[in-house]
Amino acid sequence: MRFIQTLKNIWTIEELRQRILVTVLLVLVYRLGCYVVLPGINPDHLAALEKFSNDTGLMQLLNMFSGGAFSNASIFALGIMPYITASIVIQLLGMVLPSFQKMQREGESGHQKLTQYTRYLTVAILCVQGPAYLFNLQHQLNYAASTTGASIAMSGWTIAYLTVILAAGSMFIMWLGERITDRGIGNGISFIILVGIIARLPHSLAYEFISRMPGTTSGAGGLVMFIVELVLLFAVTCGAVLLVQGTRKVPVQYAKRIVGNRQYGGARQYIPLKVNAAGVMPIIFAQAIMFIPLTLSGFSGSGNGFFSTFSDVNGFWYNAVYFVLIVAFTYFYTAITVNPTRIAESLKGNNGFIPGVKPGKNTVDYLDSVMSRITLPGSIFLGIVAVLPAFARLFGVSANFAQFFGGTSLLILVGVVLDTLTQIESHLMMHHYDGLMKDGKIKGRTTGAAY
Repeated sequence: MRFIQTLKNIWTIEELRQRILVTVLLVLVYRLGCYVVLPGINPDHLAALEKFSNDTGLMQLLNMFSGGAFSNASIFALGIMPYITASIVIQLLGMVLPSFQKMQREGESGHQKLTQYTRYLTVAILCVQGPAYLFNLQHQLNYAASTTGASIAMSGWTIAYLTVILAAGSMFIMWLGERITDRGIGNGISFIILVGIIARLPHSLAYEFISRMPGTTSGAGGLVMFIVELVLLFAVTCGAVLLVQGTRKVPVQYAKRIVGNRQYGGARQYIPLKVNAAGVMPIIFAQAIMFIPLTLSGFSGSGNGFFSTFSDVNGFWYNAVYFVLIVAFTYFYTAITVNPTRIAESLKGNNGFIPGVKPGKNTVDYLDSVMSRITLPGSIFLGIVAVLPAFARLFGVSANFAQFFGGTSLLILVGVVLDTLTQIESHLMMHHYDGLMKDGKIKGRTTGAAY
């Protein structure tokens, strides 16, 4: 079989084999840490926190991103989201502060400085989110004390040293992500989020199957309805793949030039501009922003009004703001990653031009216009897919399974899996093996342009 032969080819390449083994090892370390409970917390008393995490808005998403570590009161309970939040802030500062803009242009040295600032800011965010998580943990355990005997009282010193442990856990996850990026396969931070999501899938799928069976309290539709859900999930997944892989090919013509006795150029190529050039980052960015009201509510203890509205993932205002943030961050991140001026300069330097468009400013304006046109439908479709879980829950899909029915989980899963497969395929092609697909390379995943 071709699949077996592909696996043999992957295992034959020593560098690729080592990278995969390193990735698997670091992922196992991460999953093990998700079950290491904070000192002083009785694991038998965490049923209340798990129920609260599975039933309450953003808590459910945070629990999913952390691979269940949130409801386990683990040392990894805060997950990687504080680092993502810090990255957002640093990138925003790079848009408004000249000093940060200068560091962005300094190449590798500037990148190292920005990374260090991101780490410092991550620690600051953890110092806020850590106590918020512990206050919530104490509240949930005390709320269930009448039935579980799980009452707990945390002194100021307890809050302080547990916050240090939580912060160390999140920084360790960040370190694992960087090691996966350097020595493993794929983007480490995104891969860790992916692992956390996949870890919840078997349980959610089994729960949805059981809940659809006749005789259960919520059973409706039986096996037929469950199959319909799987078919719709497959259709949504296909739509997400098309969104991630969709490109607009801008033709490029290179002028002929003679060097010695050889002729160079004259070929017609194209610049593949992605419909969703920002990838999964707008989803992660928007979700990190939506975590802010939840963090503040942990300090205020308020369960009504503003905090209640933006902690309910089924609510209209939550999904409306979430949708707008995704559209905005799609444009923002696309503007950072796709630079029409740089593309135009590169084309001009290599004697290339877009047919019918003058080099220079006209080319910049043309590329900017094309990106604006394709980013609009891409960002809207991205936002629609992101809010699909809310509609799934309205039609009776269980809350846990609905998270995979589109939204953050599906988009991250599709994007990260395709990026990881692209890296594996590049290693295969470099060693003269066939790609992962029977008819050639994975379509739409070309990251380079024709320039």
